[in-house]
Amino acid sequence: MIFLCRHIHEALKSEYVVIDEPLVLWKALCERYNHQKTVTLPRARYEWTHLRFQDSEDMLEKTLSTFHASNVLLQQQYRHSGFTKYSELVSCLLLAEQNNELLLKNHQSRPTGSAPLPETNAASREVNATSSRGSIHKRGR
Repeated sequence: MIFLCRHIHEALKSEYVVIDEPLVLWKALCERYNHQKTVTLPRARYEWTHLRFQDSEDMLEKTLSTFHASNVLLQQQYRHSGFTKYSELVSCLLLAEQNNELLLKNHQSRPTGSAPLPETNAASREVNATSSRGSIHKRGR
């Protein structure tokens, strides 16, 4: 109820201020606005399915302009790379994203400055070397 009242338009608050139950308020709003789904949704779906960019240059510019403000340097580097095909830029961005995820996983598994874990093969070689030396000495006796 708090959420509905907080996010309802000011003009509607005065109309629905007397309603205390969330379900009653929800049903009243649905009754008033549910027809919008049948009016607006088909048009929005049509526009979405027929969305087209003028050309690949617009697509490149749109993609680069959506970079977060903290990544301005990356945006400039991609601009200077001189991509002429949108698919090339997307492939490069996907590859960079995968590499970044891998670097983060590696860093999280062993943060910078921490001691490396001993390798399994090295530990098993030491055990085998110790046991084989002991068996040689026993056979020699």
